Amino acid sequence: MGEPYSKAETLALRRKYIGPSCKVFFAKDPLKIVRAQGQYMFDENGEKYLDCINNVAHVGHCHPHVIKAATKQMELLNTNSRFLHDNLVQYAQRLTATLPEKLSVCYFVNSGSEANDLALRLARQYRGHQDVITLDHAYHGHVTSLIDISPYKFHQLEKDSKKEFVHVAPCPDIYRGKYREDHPDPASAYAEEVKKIIEEAQKNGRKIAAFIAESMQSCGGQVIPPVGYFQKVAEHVHAAGGIFIADEVQVGFGRVGKHFWAFQLQGEDFVPDIVTMGKPIGNGHPMSCVVTTREIAEAFGASGLEYFNTFGGNPVSCAIGLAVLEIIEKEDLQGNATRVGNYLLELLTEQKQKHPLVGDIRGVGLFVGVDLVKDQQKRTPATAEALHLIYKLKEHQILLSADGPHRNVLKFKPPMCFTREDAKYVVDKIDVLLTEMEAATGRKTANDASTKAECKRKTNEENSQAESTNESISHINGAACRQENGFCSDKRSLPSNRIQT
Repeated sequence: MGEPYSKAETLALRRKYIGPSCKVFFAKDPLKIVRAQGQYMFDENGEKYLDCINNVAHVGHCHPHVIKAATKQMELLNTNSRFLHDNLVQYAQRLTATLPEKLSVCYFVNSGSEANDLALRLARQYRGHQDVITLDHAYHGHVTSLIDISPYKFHQLEKDSKKEFVHVAPCPDIYRGKYREDHPDPASAYAEEVKKIIEEAQKNGRKIAAFIAESMQSCGGQVIPPVGYFQKVAEHVHAAGGIFIADEVQVGFGRVGKHFWAFQLQGEDFVPDIVTMGKPIGNGHPMSCVVTTREIAEAFGASGLEYFNTFGGNPVSCAIGLAVLEIIEKEDLQGNATRVGNYLLELLTEQKQKHPLVGDIRGVGLFVGVDLVKDQQKRTPATAEALHLIYKLKEHQILLSADGPHRNVLKFKPPMCFTREDAKYVVDKIDVLLTEMEAATGRKTANDASTKAECKRKTNEENSQAESTNESISHINGAACRQENGFCSDKRSLPSNRIQT
Protein backbone atom coordinates (compact mmCIF):
# COMPACT_ATOMS: atom_id res chain seq x y z
CA MET A 1 0.00 0.00 0.00
CA GLY A 2 1.35 3.41 -0.97
CA GLU A 3 1.72 6.19 1.57
CA PRO A 4 -1.06 8.83 1.42
CA TYR A 5 1.46 11.69 1.39
CA SER A 6 4.80 12.32 -0.22
CA LYS A 7 7.78 12.85 2.09
CA ALA A 8 7.61 16.60 1.46
CA GLU A 9 3.89 16.67 2.27
CA THR A 10 4.41 14.64 5.45
CA LEU A 11 7.13 17.03 6.55
CA ALA A 12 4.99 20.08 5.79
CA LEU A 13 2.06 18.64 7.75
CA ARG A 14 4.35 17.79 10.67
CA ARG A 15 5.62 21.36 10.75
CA LYS A 16 2.04 22.63 10.72
CA TYR A 17 0.48 20.34 13.33
CA ILE A 18 3.31 18.99 15.54
CA GLY A 19 5.04 21.05 18.21
CA PRO A 20 8.30 22.61 16.94
CA SER A 21 10.29 21.26 19.89
CA CYS A 22 9.47 17.69 18.78
CA LYS A 23 12.67 16.93 16.88
CA VAL A 24 13.39 14.26 14.28
CA PHE A 25 16.54 12.36 13.41
CA PHE A 26 18.68 13.95 10.68
CA ALA A 27 16.78 17.24 10.77
CA LYS A 28 18.35 18.57 7.55
CA ASP A 29 17.10 15.56 5.62
CA PRO A 30 14.81 13.47 7.83
CA LEU A 31 13.88 9.91 6.98
CA LYS A 32 10.34 8.77 6.34
CA ILE A 33 10.19 5.21 7.61
CA VAL A 34 7.14 3.19 6.58
CA ARG A 35 7.97 -0.36 7.69
CA ALA A 36 10.60 -2.38 9.52
CA GLN A 37 11.66 -5.96 10.14
CA GLY A 38 14.32 -7.34 12.45
CA GLN A 39 17.27 -4.93 12.43
CA TYR A 40 16.18 -3.17 9.24
CA MET A 41 13.97 -0.17 8.50
CA PHE A 42 12.56 0.82 5.10
CA ASP A 43 11.72 4.25 3.75
CA GLU A 44 8.86 5.24 1.43
CA ASN A 45 10.98 4.32 -1.60
CA GLY A 46 11.72 0.83 -0.30
CA GLU A 47 15.33 1.67 0.60
CA LYS A 48 16.66 -0.52 3.42
CA TYR A 49 18.52 0.96 6.40
CA LEU A 50 20.50 -0.96 9.00
CA ASP A 51 19.24 0.16 12.40
CA CYS A 52 22.05 0.52 14.95
CA ILE A 53 20.20 2.70 17.45
CA ASN A 54 16.69 1.40 18.03
CA ASN A 55 16.79 -0.05 21.51
CA VAL A 56 12.99 0.27 21.54
CA ALA A 57 12.63 -2.58 19.03
CA HIS A 58 14.51 -4.76 21.48
CA VAL A 59 13.93 -8.22 20.00
CA GLY A 60 13.69 -6.87 16.46
CA HIS A 61 11.20 -4.72 14.61
CA CYS A 62 7.79 -6.31 14.07
CA HIS A 63 8.74 -9.63 15.62
CA PRO A 64 6.01 -12.12 14.58
CA HIS A 65 5.69 -13.61 18.09
CA VAL A 66 5.05 -10.15 19.58
CA ILE A 67 2.53 -9.32 16.86
CA LYS A 68 0.72 -12.63 17.38
CA ALA A 69 0.55 -12.17 21.17
CA ALA A 70 -0.77 -8.62 20.84
CA THR A 71 -3.36 -9.51 18.19
CA LYS A 72 -4.60 -12.58 20.01
CA GLN A 73 -5.17 -10.70 23.26
CA MET A 74 -6.63 -7.64 21.53
CA GLU A 75 -9.24 -9.89 19.93
CA LEU A 76 -10.29 -11.10 23.38
CA LEU A 77 -10.02 -8.14 25.73
CA ASN A 78 -8.18 -4.94 26.53
CA THR A 79 -9.46 -2.98 29.46
CA ASN A 80 -8.71 -1.03 32.61
CA SER A 81 -6.08 -2.75 34.73
CA ARG A 82 -8.31 -2.45 37.82
CA PHE A 83 -10.12 -5.61 36.72
CA LEU A 84 -8.56 -8.95 37.60
CA HIS A 85 -6.70 -10.61 34.75
CA ASP A 86 -4.16 -13.44 34.69
CA ASN A 87 -1.82 -11.68 32.25
CA LEU A 88 -0.96 -9.05 34.85
CA VAL A 89 0.02 -11.42 37.64
CA GLN A 90 1.65 -13.92 35.29
CA TYR A 91 3.84 -11.21 33.79
CA ALA A 92 4.73 -9.72 37.18
CA GLN A 93 5.77 -13.19 38.33
CA ARG A 94 7.92 -13.80 35.24
CA LEU A 95 9.49 -10.34 35.34
CA THR A 96 10.44 -10.38 39.02
CA ALA A 97 12.01 -13.82 38.52
CA THR A 98 14.74 -12.05 36.51
CA LEU A 99 15.57 -9.76 39.47
CA PRO A 100 17.15 -10.26 42.91
CA GLU A 101 14.68 -11.75 45.38
CA LYS A 102 14.00 -8.60 47.40
CA LEU A 103 12.77 -6.75 44.29
CA SER A 104 9.34 -8.32 44.26
CA VAL A 105 6.60 -5.69 43.88
CA CYS A 106 5.62 -4.22 40.49
CA TYR A 107 3.87 -1.04 39.40
CA PHE A 108 3.07 -1.08 35.69
CA VAL A 109 2.95 2.23 33.85
CA ASN A 110 3.26 3.46 30.27
CA SER A 111 6.68 5.02 29.65
CA GLY A 112 10.16 5.29 31.09
CA SER A 113 9.40 8.85 32.16
CA GLU A 114 6.30 7.75 34.03
CA ALA A 115 8.27 4.96 35.70
CA ASN A 116 11.00 7.30 36.93
CA ASP A 117 8.45 9.83 38.13
CA LEU A 118 6.71 7.12 40.17
CA ALA A 119 10.07 5.94 41.53
CA LEU A 120 10.69 9.43 42.91
CA ARG A 121 7.27 9.37 44.59
CA LEU A 122 8.03 6.00 46.17
CA ALA A 123 11.40 7.20 47.44
CA ARG A 124 10.06 10.44 48.89
CA GLN A 125 7.16 8.72 50.60
CA TYR A 126 9.35 5.99 52.09
CA ARG A 127 11.46 8.28 54.27
CA GLY A 128 9.62 11.56 54.03
CA HIS A 129 12.66 13.25 52.48
CA GLN A 130 12.72 15.45 49.37
CA ASP A 131 16.25 15.80 47.98
CA VAL A 132 17.64 13.78 45.08
CA ILE A 133 21.23 13.15 44.02
CA THR A 134 21.68 12.69 40.29
CA LEU A 135 24.70 12.32 38.02
CA ASP A 136 26.03 15.02 35.76
CA HIS A 137 24.85 14.63 32.15
CA ALA A 138 22.06 12.27 33.29
CA TYR A 139 18.73 12.04 31.47
CA HIS A 140 15.77 10.37 33.19
CA GLY A 141 12.70 11.58 31.29
CA HIS A 142 10.67 14.43 29.90
CA VAL A 143 8.10 15.15 32.62
CA THR A 144 8.64 18.12 34.93
CA SER A 145 9.86 16.11 37.92
CA LEU A 146 12.49 14.42 35.73
CA ILE A 147 13.69 17.49 33.87
CA ASP A 148 14.46 18.76 37.39
CA ILE A 149 16.86 15.84 37.98
CA SER A 150 18.28 15.58 34.44
CA PRO A 151 21.35 17.82 34.00
CA TYR A 152 21.40 16.70 30.35
CA LYS A 153 18.24 18.80 30.02
CA PHE A 154 18.27 21.52 32.68
CA HIS A 155 21.78 22.66 31.76
CA GLN A 156 20.22 23.85 28.50
CA LEU A 157 17.97 26.23 30.43
CA GLU A 158 18.81 29.44 32.25
CA LYS A 159 21.84 29.61 34.54
CA ASP A 160 19.95 29.06 37.81
CA SER A 161 17.72 26.25 36.53
CA LYS A 162 18.91 23.63 39.04
CA LYS A 163 16.43 23.27 41.91
CA GLU A 164 17.69 23.53 45.49
CA PHE A 165 16.59 19.95 46.26
CA VAL A 166 18.71 18.57 43.41
CA HIS A 167 22.38 17.68 43.93
CA VAL A 168 24.61 16.79 40.98
CA ALA A 169 27.42 14.27 41.47
CA PRO A 170 30.24 13.83 38.94
CA CYS A 171 29.55 11.24 36.27
CA PRO A 172 31.76 8.18 36.99
CA ASP A 173 33.42 8.45 33.60
CA ILE A 174 36.95 7.05 33.71
CA TYR A 175 37.77 8.39 30.23
CA ARG A 176 36.67 12.03 30.51
CA GLY A 177 35.78 12.45 34.17
CA LYS A 178 37.54 13.79 37.24
CA TYR A 179 39.05 10.37 38.07
CA ARG A 180 40.31 8.46 35.06
CA GLU A 181 41.62 5.04 34.14
CA ASP A 182 45.01 5.76 35.72
CA HIS A 183 43.43 6.33 39.16
CA PRO A 184 44.09 3.44 41.58
CA ASP A 185 40.45 3.27 42.74
CA PRO A 186 38.07 5.40 40.66
CA ALA A 187 34.98 3.67 42.09
CA SER A 188 35.81 4.80 45.63
CA ALA A 189 36.90 8.26 44.46
CA TYR A 190 33.64 8.91 42.62
CA ALA A 191 31.60 7.48 45.50
CA GLU A 192 33.43 9.79 47.90
CA GLU A 193 32.13 12.72 45.82
CA VAL A 194 28.59 11.53 46.57
CA LYS A 195 29.41 11.28 50.25
CA LYS A 196 30.65 14.88 50.23
CA ILE A 197 27.42 16.02 48.59
CA ILE A 198 25.40 14.26 51.29
CA GLU A 199 27.45 15.82 54.07
CA GLU A 200 27.11 19.29 52.58
CA ALA A 201 23.36 18.86 52.13
CA GLN A 202 22.98 17.74 55.74
CA LYS A 203 24.93 20.78 56.95
CA ASN A 204 22.33 22.89 55.18
CA GLY A 205 19.48 21.04 56.87
CA ARG A 206 18.49 18.99 53.84
CA LYS A 207 17.67 15.27 53.75
CA ILE A 208 18.33 12.84 50.91
CA ALA A 209 15.40 10.85 49.54
CA ALA A 210 17.21 9.07 46.74
CA PHE A 211 20.22 8.66 44.53
CA ILE A 212 19.22 7.89 40.94
CA ALA A 213 21.47 6.71 38.14
CA GLU A 214 21.20 4.91 34.84
CA SER A 215 23.00 1.63 35.31
CA MET A 216 25.03 2.69 32.27
CA GLN A 217 24.68 6.29 31.18
CA SER A 218 23.35 6.49 27.63
CA CYS A 219 22.60 10.08 26.61
CA GLY A 220 25.54 11.11 28.78
CA GLY A 221 27.94 9.35 26.39
CA GLN A 222 27.69 5.56 26.79
CA VAL A 223 29.43 5.64 30.18
CA ILE A 224 29.99 2.42 32.16
CA PRO A 225 30.57 3.04 35.89
CA PRO A 226 33.62 1.35 37.45
CA VAL A 227 32.79 -1.86 39.30
CA GLY A 228 32.12 -1.22 42.98
CA TYR A 229 30.88 2.33 42.50
CA PHE A 230 27.19 1.57 43.05
CA GLN A 231 27.88 -0.48 46.19
CA LYS A 232 29.85 2.35 47.79
CA VAL A 233 27.30 4.98 46.78
CA ALA A 234 24.46 2.85 48.17
CA GLU A 235 26.26 2.64 51.53
CA HIS A 236 26.50 6.43 51.74
CA VAL A 237 22.92 6.99 50.56
CA HIS A 238 21.43 4.39 52.90
CA ALA A 239 23.36 5.86 55.84
CA ALA A 240 21.73 9.20 55.01
CA GLY A 241 18.24 7.68 54.97
CA GLY A 242 17.87 7.60 51.21
CA ILE A 243 17.35 4.81 48.68
CA PHE A 244 19.07 3.80 45.44
CA ILE A 245 17.11 3.94 42.16
CA ALA A 246 18.59 2.09 39.17
CA ASP A 247 17.26 3.39 35.86
CA GLU A 248 17.29 0.48 33.38
CA VAL A 249 15.01 2.15 30.82
CA GLN A 250 17.66 2.14 28.09
CA VAL A 251 19.94 -0.72 29.10
CA GLY A 252 17.89 -3.51 30.65
CA PHE A 253 16.46 -6.81 29.38
CA GLY A 254 19.70 -8.56 28.52
CA ARG A 255 21.34 -5.84 26.45
CA VAL A 256 24.61 -6.25 28.36
CA GLY A 257 24.64 -9.94 27.43
CA LYS A 258 26.14 -11.64 30.45
CA HIS A 259 23.40 -10.31 32.76
CA PHE A 260 19.73 -9.56 32.34
CA TRP A 261 20.10 -6.18 34.07
CA ALA A 262 22.96 -3.73 33.65
CA PHE A 263 23.19 -3.00 37.39
CA GLN A 264 24.30 -6.62 37.82
CA LEU A 265 27.60 -5.68 36.16
CA GLN A 266 28.49 -4.13 39.52
CA GLY A 267 28.49 -7.54 41.20
CA GLU A 268 26.13 -9.89 43.04
CA ASP A 269 26.51 -7.91 46.26
CA PHE A 270 24.72 -4.88 44.79
CA VAL A 271 20.92 -4.71 44.74
CA PRO A 272 19.13 -1.38 44.17
CA ASP A 273 16.02 -0.47 46.16
CA ILE A 274 14.02 0.44 43.06
CA VAL A 275 14.49 -0.52 39.41
CA THR A 276 12.75 1.31 36.61
CA MET A 277 12.34 -0.08 33.12
CA GLY A 278 10.82 0.97 29.80
CA LYS A 279 11.66 1.12 26.05
CA PRO A 280 12.65 -2.55 25.42
CA ILE A 281 10.02 -3.96 27.80
CA GLY A 282 7.31 -3.94 25.11
CA ASN A 283 9.38 -3.96 21.90
CA GLY A 284 7.89 -0.62 20.88
CA HIS A 285 4.55 -1.01 22.64
CA PRO A 286 4.12 1.80 25.23
CA MET A 287 4.63 0.12 28.57
CA SER A 288 7.02 0.33 31.51
CA CYS A 289 7.40 -0.80 35.07
CA VAL A 290 8.73 0.10 38.50
CA VAL A 291 9.90 -2.79 40.68
CA THR A 292 10.71 -2.29 44.34
CA THR A 293 10.84 -3.99 47.73
CA ARG A 294 7.84 -5.00 49.80
CA GLU A 295 8.89 -2.54 52.51
CA ILE A 296 8.95 0.47 50.19
CA ALA A 297 5.68 -0.56 48.53
CA GLU A 298 3.92 -0.85 51.90
CA ALA A 299 5.17 2.57 52.95
CA PHE A 300 3.77 4.00 49.71
CA GLY A 301 0.43 2.37 50.39
CA ALA A 302 0.40 3.62 53.98
CA SER A 303 0.09 7.20 52.74
CA GLY A 304 -3.63 6.59 52.27
CA LEU A 305 -3.45 7.92 48.71
CA GLU A 306 -4.77 5.34 46.27
CA TYR A 307 -2.60 4.66 43.24
CA PHE A 308 -3.96 3.34 39.98
CA ASN A 309 -2.94 3.51 36.36
CA THR A 310 -5.66 3.10 33.75
CA PHE A 311 -3.53 1.50 31.06
CA GLY A 312 -0.45 0.31 32.96
CA GLY A 313 -0.52 -3.49 33.08
CA ASN A 314 -3.52 -3.90 30.76
CA PRO A 315 -4.02 -7.39 29.28
CA VAL A 316 -2.54 -6.53 25.87
CA SER A 317 0.56 -4.85 27.31
CA CYS A 318 1.23 -7.80 29.59
CA ALA A 319 0.74 -10.29 26.74
CA ILE A 320 3.35 -8.35 24.76
CA GLY A 321 5.70 -8.19 27.75
CA LEU A 322 5.48 -11.95 28.18
CA ALA A 323 6.20 -12.46 24.49
CA VAL A 324 9.33 -10.30 24.73
CA LEU A 325 10.65 -12.34 27.68
CA GLU A 326 9.95 -15.56 25.80
CA ILE A 327 11.82 -14.36 22.70
CA ILE A 328 14.86 -13.24 24.70
CA GLU A 329 15.11 -16.73 26.16
CA LYS A 330 14.16 -18.87 23.13
CA GLU A 331 16.37 -16.98 20.67
CA ASP A 332 19.26 -16.67 23.14
CA LEU A 333 19.40 -12.91 22.60
CA GLN A 334 21.57 -12.44 25.67
CA GLY A 335 24.09 -14.84 24.19
CA ASN A 336 23.83 -13.02 20.88
CA ALA A 337 24.45 -9.69 22.63
CA THR A 338 27.62 -11.12 24.19
CA ARG A 339 28.96 -12.72 21.01
CA VAL A 340 28.13 -9.92 18.60
CA GLY A 341 28.96 -7.22 21.13
CA ASN A 342 32.41 -8.66 21.75
CA TYR A 343 33.01 -8.89 18.01
CA LEU A 344 31.86 -5.29 17.51
CA LEU A 345 34.19 -4.09 20.27
CA GLU A 346 37.06 -6.05 18.72
CA LEU A 347 36.47 -4.47 15.30
CA LEU A 348 36.15 -0.97 16.77
CA THR A 349 39.31 -1.40 18.85
CA GLU A 350 41.16 -2.09 15.61
CA GLN A 351 39.87 1.24 14.33
CA LYS A 352 41.22 2.97 17.42
CA GLN A 353 44.69 1.68 16.59
CA LYS A 354 44.30 2.88 13.02
CA HIS A 355 42.52 6.23 13.24
CA PRO A 356 43.61 9.27 15.32
CA LEU A 357 39.99 10.42 15.39
CA VAL A 358 39.04 7.47 17.62
CA GLY A 359 39.79 8.29 21.25
CA ASP A 360 38.02 5.59 23.24
CA ILE A 361 36.00 2.44 22.67
CA ARG A 362 33.78 1.37 25.55
CA GLY A 363 30.86 -0.94 25.92
CA VAL A 364 29.42 -4.23 27.03
CA GLY A 365 27.08 -6.44 25.05
CA LEU A 366 25.13 -4.43 22.49
CA PHE A 367 25.71 -1.13 24.29
CA VAL A 368 28.80 0.46 22.76
CA GLY A 369 30.23 3.97 22.51
CA VAL A 370 32.93 5.37 20.23
CA ASP A 371 34.39 8.61 21.62
CA LEU A 372 35.74 10.69 18.72
CA VAL A 373 38.53 13.17 19.45
CA LYS A 374 40.56 15.81 17.63
CA ASP A 375 43.61 14.90 19.71
CA GLN A 376 44.07 11.51 21.40
CA GLN A 377 46.37 12.88 24.11
CA LYS A 378 44.24 15.92 25.00
CA ARG A 379 40.99 14.00 24.35
CA THR A 380 39.51 17.08 22.67
CA PRO A 381 35.94 16.16 21.62
CA ALA A 382 35.45 15.89 17.85
CA THR A 383 31.86 17.12 17.79
CA ALA A 384 31.56 18.24 14.18
CA GLU A 385 33.36 15.15 12.97
CA ALA A 386 30.92 12.88 14.82
CA LEU A 387 27.91 14.63 13.34
CA HIS A 388 29.46 14.55 9.89
CA LEU A 389 30.09 10.83 10.26
CA ILE A 390 26.52 9.94 11.20
CA TYR A 391 25.19 11.89 8.22
CA LYS A 392 27.62 10.14 5.89
CA LEU A 393 26.61 6.77 7.36
CA LYS A 394 23.00 7.66 6.63
CA GLU A 395 23.98 8.12 2.98
CA HIS A 396 25.26 4.54 3.16
CA GLN A 397 21.89 3.52 4.72
CA ILE A 398 23.24 2.95 8.20
CA LEU A 399 21.45 4.62 11.11
CA LEU A 400 23.70 5.66 13.99
CA SER A 401 23.52 8.59 16.41
CA ALA A 402 25.93 10.81 18.32
CA ASP A 403 25.43 12.00 21.87
CA GLY A 404 27.18 12.77 25.14
CA PRO A 405 27.95 16.14 26.74
CA HIS A 406 29.91 17.15 23.63
CA ARG A 407 27.82 15.17 21.14
CA ASN A 408 30.96 13.39 19.98
CA VAL A 409 30.17 9.82 21.07
CA LEU A 410 28.81 7.39 18.49
CA LYS A 411 26.07 5.31 20.14
CA PHE A 412 25.42 1.67 19.28
CA LYS A 413 22.17 0.34 20.76
CA PRO A 414 20.80 -1.88 17.99
CA PRO A 415 17.99 -4.43 18.17
CA MET A 416 19.21 -7.56 19.92
CA CYS A 417 19.04 -9.59 16.70
CA PHE A 418 22.01 -7.59 15.35
CA THR A 419 24.52 -9.98 13.71
CA ARG A 420 28.28 -10.30 13.27
CA GLU A 421 27.77 -9.49 9.59
CA ASP A 422 25.94 -6.30 10.55
CA ALA A 423 28.76 -5.34 12.91
CA LYS A 424 31.43 -5.85 10.26
CA TYR A 425 29.43 -3.98 7.63
CA VAL A 426 29.04 -0.92 9.87
CA VAL A 427 32.65 -0.85 11.05
CA ASP A 428 33.96 -1.27 7.49
CA LYS A 429 31.95 1.79 6.46
CA ILE A 430 33.18 3.74 9.48
CA ASP A 431 36.75 2.79 8.55
CA VAL A 432 36.35 4.16 5.02
CA LEU A 433 34.68 7.37 6.18
CA LEU A 434 37.24 8.05 8.90
CA THR A 435 40.02 7.53 6.37
CA GLU A 436 38.37 10.06 4.05
CA MET A 437 37.86 12.57 6.85
CA GLU A 438 41.44 12.24 8.07
CA ALA A 439 42.79 12.67 4.54
CA ALA A 440 40.62 15.75 4.05
CA THR A 441 41.95 17.41 7.19
CA GLY A 442 45.59 16.36 6.94
CA ARG A 443 45.46 13.80 9.75
CA LYS A 444 47.48 10.60 9.29
CA THR A 445 46.11 7.18 10.11
CA ALA A 446 48.36 5.04 12.28
CA ASN A 447 49.25 2.73 9.40
CA ASP A 448 49.79 5.52 6.88
CA ALA A 449 53.22 5.05 5.32
CA SER A 450 53.27 8.40 3.55
CA THR A 451 55.92 10.94 4.47
CA LYS A 452 55.22 14.32 6.09
CA ALA A 453 55.81 15.96 2.75
CA GLU A 454 53.24 13.70 1.16
CA CYS A 455 50.78 14.52 3.93
CA LYS A 456 51.19 18.25 3.28
CA ARG A 457 50.91 17.90 -0.47
CA LYS A 458 47.40 18.72 -1.64
CA THR A 459 46.34 17.08 -4.86
CA ASN A 460 43.29 18.24 -6.72
CA GLU A 461 41.50 15.11 -5.57
CA GLU A 462 42.30 15.81 -1.90
CA ASN A 463 41.18 19.41 -2.19
CA SER A 464 37.92 18.30 -3.73
CA GLN A 465 37.44 15.74 -0.94
CA ALA A 466 38.15 18.35 1.73
CA GLU A 467 35.62 20.74 0.20
CA SER A 468 33.03 17.98 0.20
CA THR A 469 33.73 17.14 3.83
CA ASN A 470 33.62 20.77 4.90
CA GLU A 471 30.39 21.41 3.04
CA SER A 472 28.72 18.45 4.73
CA ILE A 473 29.86 19.53 8.20
CA SER A 474 28.72 23.07 7.56
CA HIS A 475 25.38 21.59 6.48
CA ILE A 476 25.06 19.87 9.86
CA ASN A 477 26.26 22.63 12.14
CA GLY A 478 25.23 25.75 10.25
CA ALA A 479 26.87 29.12 10.67
CA ALA A 480 28.12 28.21 14.15
CA CYS A 481 30.99 26.37 12.48
CA ARG A 482 33.39 28.73 10.75
CA GLN A 483 37.01 27.72 10.46
CA GLU A 484 39.56 27.18 7.68
CA ASN A 485 39.18 23.43 7.58
CA GLY A 486 35.42 23.55 8.10
CA PHE A 487 35.51 21.86 11.49
CA CYS A 488 34.27 23.62 14.61
CA SER A 489 36.52 25.47 16.99
CA ASP A 490 36.93 23.82 20.38
CA LYS A 491 35.63 27.04 21.96
CA ARG A 492 32.36 27.28 20.06
CA SER A 493 29.14 26.79 21.99
CA LEU A 494 27.43 23.47 21.40
CA PRO A 495 23.94 23.39 19.92
CA SER A 496 21.34 22.78 22.60
CA ASN A 497 19.04 20.52 20.61
CA ARG A 498 19.74 16.84 21.22
CA ILE A 499 18.14 13.78 19.72
CA GLN A 500 16.72 11.17 22.08
CA THR A 501 16.81 7.56 21.04
